[in-house]
Amino acid sequence: MANSFAQIPAVINEEVKAYALGSPERAQLLDTYKKMYNEVIEDPQYIGSEEIFSGNKKEIRPPHDHQKVVGYYHEGTQADVKRAIETALAAKASWASMAWEDRAAIFLRAADLIAGPYRAILNAATMIGQSKNAMQAEIDAACELIDFLRFNVKFMTEIYADQPVSSTGVWNKVEYRPLEGFTFAITPFNFTAIAGNLPSCMALMGNVVVWK
Repeated sequence: MANSFAQIPAVINEEVKAYALGSPERAQLLDTYKKMYNEVIEDPQYIGSEEIFSGNKKEIRPPHDHQKVVGYYHEGTQADVKRAIETALAAKASWASMAWEDRAAIFLRAADLIAGPYRAILNAATMIGQSKNAMQAEIDAACELIDFLRFNVKFMTEIYADQPVSSTGVWNKVEYRPLEGFTFAITPFNFTAIAGNLPSCMALMGNVVVWK
């Protein structure tokens, strides 16, 4: 058993890249955008770790180019929703019992990946799917989501550290635990950071989430 008071890494706001002419981030984003814009993807549902292709495909079109199809998503059924709930509840006990430091590490790692190798992909997808320019995507899809993930871990530690006052001869303490059942996240289509934050902040606190 590990006995320690873990301190999370220092949290600061993610630096916004300028995407200036001739900059490497501009070239990488432009290459990624062109590649993704000329692909046609199929987007499944994810239930647990399984990809679900329902066959009921709906077109995905950029708001700025209604004539172009960039992909299809597989619409779920009532049975898929039921299965998603059951899968989430089956994972609840092990996820809720995981040490908070381990849950925190997962989301801090996700922030690092977005800040690094997945930054251009996430920004390009936001530009295509939401008709945002490079700076709007950088602020929303990359920086704000990274900040959400990192600062949520900080706020979690502050919540857990909030303990009741004890009188002489008494030691009052609170052990925080997740909600009963599952949580349900319905996120907007036009704000990548909020779409990522709503389900992840609940999962960080030990809840299981069904995300629409």
